[in-house]
Amino acid sequence: MRRYLKNIVELNDNPKSRYFAYFIQILIFVSIVSFSVETVPDLSASTRSVLRVIEVFCVVVFTAEYLLRIYVSDRKLRFVFSFYGIIDFLAILPFYLALGIDLRSLRALRFLRLFRLLKLMRYNRAINHFTRAIATAKEEIVLFLIVTLILIYISAVGIYYFENEAQPEHFASVFDSLWWSIITLTTVGYGDVYPVTVGGKVFTFFILMIGLGIVAIPTGIISSALTKSVDKKAED
Repeated sequence: MRRYLKNIVELNDNPKSRYFAYFIQILIFVSIVSFSVETVPDLSASTRSVLRVIEVFCVVVFTAEYLLRIYVSDRKLRFVFSFYGIIDFLAILPFYLALGIDLRSLRALRFLRLFRLLKLMRYNRAINHFTRAIATAKEEIVLFLIVTLILIYISAVGIYYFENEAQPEHFASVFDSLWWSIITLTTVGYGDVYPVTVGGKVFTFFILMIGLGIVAIPTGIISSALTKSVDKKAED
């Protein structure tokens, strides 16, 4: 019985497994659409009732799926604390929390329902390639993030010393300068905070040049890792 369920619940090359996967994917989309419709103001009581029924049905199915995956797993504890295990748990958590807590006072918890979208990663081979690429390049990505944080801090300190006296309302401290640093290094440049001194403008020019490289580096790292992942899959 356990082996039979395992062949259905886990993604295998058989019709029952594929139908199960399609069913779960459809429910994920239905749940997300239902979640979006709930945000529409002035919904009628009947519409809210229908949405509630849809939500209960989806959660029941997702809960059964989660428990089945634990049941058929060879290493149950490892699955529970795995990436997909945590995603499956977070996808149903808000519903059960709502049974004892009024989510109107904890609206942030409703956001956890969006984790259901991440459940789709299990069924998408292209996303699986991307996940493997991230895992392959994780050391380079961590190094990049550390360097980026250092650059953000250094640029915040630099612009603070250039602009503090000229614009104390925008650059009152290094912490206030961090916002400018982030939007400049990421080359977003909203224009709400900008330098007015000559030194600040020159400093900003160099930070923008560095920012262009910061945007390009992770793209190259992930692209390279993704290519290796696809090539390895093709060899297998």
